Amino acid sequence: MKIIAHRGASGLAPENTLKAMELALQSEACAIEIDVYSSHGQLMVIHDRWLHKRTNGIGQIHQTSLEKLAVLDAGEGQNIPSLRQLLSFIDGRCDVNIELKGADTAVALIDEIGYAIAHSHFDKSQFLISSFNHHLLQQVHNLDPQLKIGALTAGLPLDYCAFAEQLNAYSVHCDVDFINAAMVTDAHQRGLKIFVYTVDEEEDIKTLQKLNVDGIFSNFPCKARKTSNSQPTRPMYVWSN
Repeated sequence: MKIIAHRGASGLAPENTLKAMELALQSEACAIEIDVYSSHGQLMVIHDRWLHKRTNGIGQIHQTSLEKLAVLDAGEGQNIPSLRQLLSFIDGRCDVNIELKGADTAVALIDEIGYAIAHSHFDKSQFLISSFNHHLLQQVHNLDPQLKIGALTAGLPLDYCAFAEQLNAYSVHCDVDFINAAMVTDAHQRGLKIFVYTVDEEEDIKTLQKLNVDGIFSNFPCKARKTSNSQPTRPMYVWSN
């Protein structure tokens, strides 16, 4: 079972910051999940469009200049990193799940992944693009069919994972409060990986491992890895099919 650091090691450092990324790398998680919004044509790594929820700023991220965003405190003196800055920092040392949170992110994402592959030690197979906005996922797939996409759901659909198969997804990402054995079985029968968010309790980790899920997102990746006895990753990890 793969351990994916949720917004970095966000249980130990401000989420989606470089400090959280460094701690996630130290925990030897197999991947890091991050969130991106677009602001003035640049992808910024932050979970919420309203700045006051995650920083000392006010207003919405797309209404704020890049100069002002650069000096905001995202916690413990950490700044909001751009996607380019964050990928340069990770430098291919683990896989990255990029969740698209807002509009106008798909085209810019393709450009940033291309830049990361050209200038850092990334391979395209190390990226997984997810979103609750399945229209964005379809756009990403149309722009680059080789990129893996992960379809997010916050519930338990009547037809289980059919929506993800329809999107030509690599994986389906499910809420820990709704996952069950039938959902896992359906995903695997459709050739999909199934990842579960957000999992920090030891009992949940062990239960999901018994259900044979393919991975979990955790705010405490080191603890999750030890609880599940998952093996640490190599310096460069590539998602296996």
